Amino acid sequence: MSQIMEGKVAVVTGASRGIGKAIAVKLASKGATVVINYNGSEAKADEVKHEIVEKGGCAQCMQCNVADYEGCEAFIKAVIEQFGRIDILVNNAGITKDDLLMREEDFSDVIDVNLKGTFHCIRFASRQMMKQRSGKIINLASVVGISGNAGQVNYAASKAGIIGMTKSAAKELASRGITVNAVAPGFIETEMTEVLSDKLKEEMRGQIPLARMGQPEDVAKAVAFLASEQASYITGQVLRVDGGMVM
Repeated sequence: MSQIMEGKVAVVTGASRGIGKAIAVKLASKGATVVINYNGSEAKADEVKHEIVEKGGCAQCMQCNVADYEGCEAFIKAVIEQFGRIDILVNNAGITKDDLLMREEDFSDVIDVNLKGTFHCIRFASRQMMKQRSGKIINLASVVGISGNAGQVNYAASKAGIIGMTKSAAKELASRGITVNAVAPGFIETEMTEVLSDKLKEEMRGQIPLARMGQPEDVAKAVAFLASEQASYITGQVLRVDGGMVM
């Protein structure tokens, strides 16, 4: 197990499954102590923790709905009280509610979790990072936040907002030694994409120059790079992990 992040504390939101799980496991493999944030299944979060610990890593599970402003403030405070610092924040928590004719409550739900949740975590975690005069913030955007996608107006809007937030926060926090970047995945094989028909998956692959869907590990590697000292002179950027789908 590589220890290039030994002594670092990483918070990963929505880390009980899919891309968030892969990111948590990857950062732990680099030596970071990982806080596994979840809102749904405690059992799933515990499974991620168990996997990390089995491999010799260190992790702690903490429940929080990032859309809840006060709850998010309490969550970040609890992390600082327990670990004394936050070095890496990965804003991964997100939901989809796709529909061509969306109901207003669906639009609001997606914005509340994906966009506002990211803002809440940056707002509270960056206070500690500013005191430390160091920190790495990585936000999970999406290629649909760049290109748009029919049936995903709410999701695309939330991810485009995250890209704008990333660039603005990068400018605000740079003087305190904090970098802020985004990773924009394309079609990644997760529980969200498992429900799609084989025909639709084949159509998706046809849009990707590398002719395959990505794996959560592909995204985790990109996040780990941006969270490392190797990316210390990179901020305000959007790294697309999409097999060349959006160029």
